[in-house]
Amino acid sequence: MTNPAEALVEQSRTVLAWLGSLPEADFVRPTVLPEWDVRHLTGHLVVVHAGFLAALGRPSRSAPVPVHELVRRYRRDAEEINAMAGEATGDSTGPELVSQLAAAIEELAERLLGSEALPPVLETPRGPGALTDFVATRVVDVVVHADDLSRSLPDRPPVPLQRRALSVCSRTLATILAGQHPGRSIEVRIPPFAAVQCGIGDPGPTHTRGTPPNVVETDAVTFLRMATGRTTWDESVMTGRVAASGLRADLSGALPLLS
Repeated sequence: MTNPAEALVEQSRTVLAWLGSLPEADFVRPTVLPEWDVRHLTGHLVVVHAGFLAALGRPSRSAPVPVHELVRRYRRDAEEINAMAGEATGDSTGPELVSQLAAAIEELAERLLGSEALPPVLETPRGPGALTDFVATRVVDVVVHADDLSRSLPDRPPVPLQRRALSVCSRTLATILAGQHPGRSIEVRIPPFAAVQCGIGDPGPTHTRGTPPNVVETDAVTFLRMATGRTTWDESVMTGRVAASGLRADLSGALPLLS
């Protein structure tokens, strides 16, 4: 079983190494995210890691909000998240932000992978969340931004997406999909990492055993992009990145899961 904390540290260090190889001029290049250049996106990655460190210092005794509900609040707080990234970026140069990111990653690695007992529930900016869920959603953050960077600078070698991180991403997003849309009318497969059943729109027939009547299958990166609003269901189907069989095999009403 993949350890999400190890996957987070591994993928974060991979992104850090890629950013560290960029010339300073590349940090002012635009990214695929509107109004964000590479420097701004690097600042956001600093916020992701530094924010996790801060959350580790805020244990909570409240019952954790289920992860599929917690992530709904991302869209609600989008302006606040963007403002935090802007504040973190400030007037810092790209290399200065990379140094800040390196320090935050190593401190987080020491906390997560060390022998110190960690609180099972954290008071996150979006409410109380289970530590395990918070680690998993940070993996999603880091992987999707690694993909954002690769697509933004297509003339450079892409950021390697680590298999363990892709596994955590796929399982986490599949769990969120099933939690937000409970049911068993559609089976969603992200081989080789995850498969989940969910219900969207008209419940239709319920799958119990054998071949399900409605199946959606796609790869981990395409599922990640659809789940985070980087691409749409229709675009992914038209380009052949999604295979859908069955009258109700349509996730367009459920996506994106978070953005």
